[in-house]
Amino acid sequence: MPHPHDTLDVWSVEGRFQHLIYSPKGGIEGVLIDTDGVPTQFVFERHDEDAAAAFADLKSGQALVIEGIEEGPSPKGEAQHTVYRFERLASVDGKAPRQAEAAASIDGQVVRFNYARHGEANGVVLDTGDFVHTKPDGMARLGLKVGDKVRAEGRTQPLATGNGRVVEAVRVNGQAVRDDADEG
Repeated sequence: MPHPHDTLDVWSVEGRFQHLIYSPKGGIEGVLIDTDGVPTQFVFERHDEDAAAAFADLKSGQALVIEGIEEGPSPKGEAQHTVYRFERLASVDGKAPRQAEAAASIDGQVVRFNYARHGEANGVVLDTGDFVHTKPDGMARLGLKVGDKVRAEGRTQPLATGNGRVVEAVRVNGQAVRDDADEG
């Protein structure tokens, strides 16, 4: 008897950007594209600010290639169009999509932990005011403590407060934040 999760087909879908799809609380939870006259929706994982940021500056009509996994039927009712779970933005107008700031690094000393909504440490705040986001599994892997010197590498963007930056850490002090096996 096959398991439904044995294989997941990632589809590459070409279309034209139509608009963002907002969550009830005003966040960005997906996008709608036009694929040869047919609306196609891509939904982001909850709290995936990186995915939302990749689409924030797009204009209606831009050519996109988006990769995703087709969602099955919803218990809430029939969809009006095809819905995919977003995996990756492959191209915008035939070019690689822009990243916040591709490969930046942030240096500083840990002054406190930052916590996810459920209360688990998901990164550190440095004496520079910068926030190094590692997710809880990254914090467990790195074993950071208050007072540690840190060099974090990854994509950065300004914090909402305007003071400091957030880095989506890929490496901290030369150590990978996530094991490649965790990515699958």
